[in-house]
Amino acid sequence: MTDKEQKQLGDTLWNIANDLRGAMNADDFRDYMLSFLFLRYLSFNYEEAAKKELGKDYPKSSSKETKPDFVVPPALEIWYKDNKDDVEEFERQMRRKVHYVIKPKYLWSNITEFARTQNGELLKTLQNGFRYIENESFESTFRGLFSEINLNSEKLGKTPKEKNDKLCKVITKIAEGIADFSTDTDTLGDAYEYLIGQFAAGSGKKAGEFYTPQQISTILSRIVILDSQNPTTGIKPKLDKVLDFACGSGSLLLNVRKQMKDDDGNIGKIYGQEKNVTTYNLARMNMLLHGMKDTEFEIFHGDTLLNQWDLLNEMNPAKKIEFDAIVANPPFSLRWEPNDTQAEDFRFKSYGLAPTSAADFAFLLHGFHFLGKEGTMAIILPHGVLFRGGAEERIRTKLLKDNHIDTVIGLPSNLFYSTGIPVCILVLKKCKKQEDVLFINAAEHSTPGKRQNSLSDQHINKIVDTYQSRPEHIERYARRVSMAEIEKNGYNLNISRYVSTSKDEVQIDLKEVNEKLTSINESIKTNTDKHNDFLRELGLPTI
Repeated sequence: MTDKEQKQLGDTLWNIANDLRGAMNADDFRDYMLSFLFLRYLSFNYEEAAKKELGKDYPKSSSKETKPDFVVPPALEIWYKDNKDDVEEFERQMRRKVHYVIKPKYLWSNITEFARTQNGELLKTLQNGFRYIENESFESTFRGLFSEINLNSEKLGKTPKEKNDKLCKVITKIAEGIADFSTDTDTLGDAYEYLIGQFAAGSGKKAGEFYTPQQISTILSRIVILDSQNPTTGIKPKLDKVLDFACGSGSLLLNVRKQMKDDDGNIGKIYGQEKNVTTYNLARMNMLLHGMKDTEFEIFHGDTLLNQWDLLNEMNPAKKIEFDAIVANPPFSLRWEPNDTQAEDFRFKSYGLAPTSAADFAFLLHGFHFLGKEGTMAIILPHGVLFRGGAEERIRTKLLKDNHIDTVIGLPSNLFYSTGIPVCILVLKKCKKQEDVLFINAAEHSTPGKRQNSLSDQHINKIVDTYQSRPEHIERYARRVSMAEIEKNGYNLNISRYVSTSKDEVQIDLKEVNEKLTSINESIKTNTDKHNDFLRELGLPTI
């Protein structure tokens, strides 16, 4: 599918969402819309795999009956009824090949038939289907995957019939909207990402909880996949483990995976953590929608700052899990309440605790603790972390003295849905050899928009290429700065101190200006005298 067709599919689905949600909050309708798309993906993928598994035994057509009140059963349901003794073995094979099972009555093809015929059983079937997928479809548990989808909500209608009718309308419109487009894994996965972005744009400040704009996500992704010792050699052939400890809907992790695949690299497994349960479910769906098997990713629901994930709580340093690449866009300057125990936490004790007013460095230190010796970490933070004093200054100073801060990238303002402030990207490493820090000041390199600024491919490429080549100096854009100079500045990393985007004032020769003004005044006097001579000849008053 071309980019144009991809955008058309995204726009089609977005228009459906706008037409159908009525007075419903966009965030609430997002959960219904994306869940139905997810069910559509799982069902289509499952039925295609079933056709290959059953071969000629797969029913060619369940029925040609299309009466308004007649539900055409899925072809697979007919096979189930005719081959009851073989169902168990069939499902065992399907678990082995596609890693999950869906009973025919819960397939999207059956759900859409219920919707088309206005069947009163749709609501109940959906509820049972979602419960089945959560608890039985996958070998690994996906409990609570649809926990935020309230099919009994009065927002759908006051009576069961009104709810059922609303769901019939929504599902029918989605089915019709998708019908004219290719529905392979990448296409539907990208459409899902597009919708998440559109809902984020409509959510304003709430969007920061679950979505990193793709342009910024691409910068981080392209940086962390490069060889950490020598980025000029290109990407690493494989990343065994990748982490986003504040993963939102998972778009950043998926972007890392995409960048690796585009460059023929491989990723072993991706890991994400998310505190918000709705966003956590979005992330799990997003992974599966992009064709990832449940064994290829692990998303944990819990608080990063409290380190509630057992995987990251190994006290034995020899058994500590480490990641080849870490990306993150944590909440900016989040207030937190660290306790005495956290002061001795293995993540923080070497650096000290971030202040209660801003947990930015707490997030950074959490991720950095789990970064592998040859890994790269890229994190989005507010500019304040570069120059604020107190506890943040002490943490920043130690990171610099230990030679762990590799690059500071300043981005333009108004790139995010959740805030208009300019932000920065910090790139950190444990294997850094250069005794300097690369500063990239891209603050004035963006494309203005009505609601937001954006970064073009050219802007993104310039940032990544500059990071990769690590030049000594690019006028008004980038510079490698020695640790001695940074030390003289009190370990302040304010980008404009090192790379100013202001143009030098034009030197004005006052003597030359004075001579020109004198010449101009003489010319004015000469021409005024001539003009007055003409006026006298005509008998007119002079000027």
